[in-house]
Amino acid sequence: MWSVYLIRHTSGELYYGVTNNLKQRIIEHNNGGKKFTTRRDGVWSLVYAEVYANERDARQREVNIKHHGRAKQEILRRNSNYLLPKSGAGRSESIPGDCLPKTQLPANS
Repeated sequence: MWSVYLIRHTSGELYYGVTNNLKQRIIEHNNGGKKFTTRRDGVWSLVYAEVYANERDARQREVNIKHHGRAKQEILRRNSNYLLPKSGAGRSESIPGDCLPKTQLPANS
């Protein structure tokens, strides 16, 4: 099984990726390293994942999320309760505190 996933760093940075072993991949992100997605400081936490039967479909979905605003915005909208504004600048994207206009907020907000 292949997963397309969204993780969030304690600094608020977001990262989208694809893997065939989600648990191991998150461990790798948190083990520290030289890339910004495997830093030694802070923790990456899983926010969202989609599961696919084959690699081709998972990689195509990752491309759609990373390069097409509508797919990314829908995931961010569905997970807006878990995504608080980030505190500093970084290489990944951040979610502003007012990422959705009030007209698009759910009725119970």
